[in-house]
Amino acid sequence: MLPIYVVNNFGQFNHLIHRALRDLDIDVAMIPNTTPPEQVLRGCRGIILGGGPTIERAGNASDYLDLGLPVLGICLGLHIIAQKFGGAVHPGKSGGYGFVEVEISDHDEILKGYPHTIPVWASHADEVSVMPKGFRVLAHSSVCSHEAIAHETKHIYGLQWHPEVSHTFEGKRVFENFNAITLA
Repeated sequence: MLPIYVVNNFGQFNHLIHRALRDLDIDVAMIPNTTPPEQVLRGCRGIILGGGPTIERAGNASDYLDLGLPVLGICLGLHIIAQKFGGAVHPGKSGGYGFVEVEISDHDEILKGYPHTIPVWASHADEVSVMPKGFRVLAHSSVCSHEAIAHETKHIYGLQWHPEVSHTFEGKRVFENFNAITLA
């Protein structure tokens, strides 16, 4: 079976995403964001766009959104998705990394099995300020109106928060749900 690729966008937690999937016995490999898109298409069944310091260092990550594979974007990964599809990203009002309570308004495939409200850890230094066309909001918080989004017809999802850190409530569920999406 082909693995899920974790795209390393130079974020401090990308190795934790890789480890979380490995701990769930999900086939996974980490790749640099400079990997050619055709190599990604041949090598995996789904893509997780990891976090990172800046969209200017995202390499080929936005090109991977054209491959027709399921994609989960986390933090910067969400921002890459939003900008690729015509949305906008601006500095957040609450800034840095920390606790936030997220309200799930749409228990789509990626958020299946979660309660209505969950505590998560997120960075709001930057956040989606304008929704990209063709997407819907899955979750919001008091500090961010786009905590989670999903494309209406493609299997493309984005989270502002970090499911890979221990402070996020049942973060592994997101990865289990994404794995199920890639196997469908």
